[in-house]
Amino acid sequence: MNDRVSESSIPTTQLATPAAAGPLAALVNAGLERGLPANAQAEQALLGAILTNNKAYEHVSDFLQPVHFSNGLNGRVYEAIARRIENGQLADPVTMRGEFEHTGILAEAGGPAYLVELLNAMVGIVNAGEYGRIIHDCWIRRQLIEIGETVVNNAFGGRPELDGPDQIAAGEEALFKLATDKGQDGGFVSFERALIEALGTAEQAFNRTGDIVGLTSGLRDFDKKTGGLHPSDLIILAGRPAMGKTALATKIAFSAARALMREAEEQGGRPAGSVAIFSLEMSAEQLATRILSEQAEVSGERIRRGDIGQKEFDRFVRVSRELQRLPLHIDDTPAISLSAMRTRCRRLARTKGLSLVVVDYLQLMRPAVGTRIDNRVLEISMITQGLKAIAKELEVPVIALSQLSRQVESREDKRPMLSDLRESGSIEQDADAVMFVYRDEYYLQQRQPKDSAFDSPDKYIEALEEWQRKMALVHNKAELILEKQRHGPTGTIPLYFEGQYTRFADLDTVHEDYGP
Repeated sequence: MNDRVSESSIPTTQLATPAAAGPLAALVNAGLERGLPANAQAEQALLGAILTNNKAYEHVSDFLQPVHFSNGLNGRVYEAIARRIENGQLADPVTMRGEFEHTGILAEAGGPAYLVELLNAMVGIVNAGEYGRIIHDCWIRRQLIEIGETVVNNAFGGRPELDGPDQIAAGEEALFKLATDKGQDGGFVSFERALIEALGTAEQAFNRTGDIVGLTSGLRDFDKKTGGLHPSDLIILAGRPAMGKTALATKIAFSAARALMREAEEQGGRPAGSVAIFSLEMSAEQLATRILSEQAEVSGERIRRGDIGQKEFDRFVRVSRELQRLPLHIDDTPAISLSAMRTRCRRLARTKGLSLVVVDYLQLMRPAVGTRIDNRVLEISMITQGLKAIAKELEVPVIALSQLSRQVESREDKRPMLSDLRESGSIEQDADAVMFVYRDEYYLQQRQPKDSAFDSPDKYIEALEEWQRKMALVHNKAELILEKQRHGPTGTIPLYFEGQYTRFADLDTVHEDYGP
């Protein structure tokens, strides 16, 4: 079972090593002389088992692909057999001979005798799963050798445009892809498979209680309108400065992390995923203080000044201990590049699982390393496309905060619109959902009447009372304007905003009458 095919049957790519021999070159050359990992006997035994009894295919169909075979001929045989079985047809030496002859596989293998050789190599269908795992393991090892070869070549100057950190990122990217894609480099997905996945999502929604299908945002009305945060979605949260973008994004991230922790506690295990926050504007300490301020109901401003009593400090410490276990990770690297962000997300997904990514905010990011762009609009477009790619690759929702153009301030109604994003390139086009956070209280507060602007005290008092009336209507209220949603309705979601703790919550406008 441990036979290795010869190097003549599996061509190897020679490693470009420097002329000066060294320990590394000697080690690599010694490894290549041993031949690439392969097990020809296991490949033939598996094919023989499937041809003898098609039920053997069920033991390997969920993970073994034609590309995993070290011998290309065996891979083509496996692909032809699998295609026939999945079409509900019998695949045995008699039914397969005509196809093999038509495609030239038999001629390449030396004639019909190869089918006899496969049948003779069969040991038993009960071992088919083990044979498949051996074949797959050898493929993984060959891929690791290829990745290592590329890393060594790049280190010796194979790609001079990449510096050391970029080469580390490229190596990690290749390893992550190997660990997650199971050898698939993309391509078409059959409609049948897509329908099965869609049915699975519908079944999951049917079995869940409530209206949430994806990850909860912690905001009842938002979850009801959107069904929660869905994998592969890029969600843009935009607004003018002081509207509360970071506070709202932090609220959503914290709520998602808490939901993951509660689910893990109910099941008696570790959280199935985690939440990553890339804070390019605020430090990790400042962000943590915001969360603590909200949960402990202690003003963040008073915390920074030290203007809190012993009871408040004790509550602050107690809440911090409760929050320590949350699967929440903060990266406050300033001006992080898209490639570095992708690498760190992959690493977190591989080690702790990843359920949500929050980026605050995308205008502070840099595009992929090595990109030279003079046009800022095109640069932002590349960043949004890259964030969408991360969402699809890792199958997690990505919430990216965005600034708006100043043209909002020139309008009488300062509620943002999609057109306010157009100066930033393809943000609107790339996003699955675009939402704006807006607080009328902020703008109305700036229009407080001044007595010097009126020619009589009565007119000033009248204007002040009218202003106070309007302020009472919008006090502690915010709007989450869902302007675009690719998979559902749009509309405005009312929110409660408590500026003292920079806290967003659901706004209850209707209360049940419980009677006397």
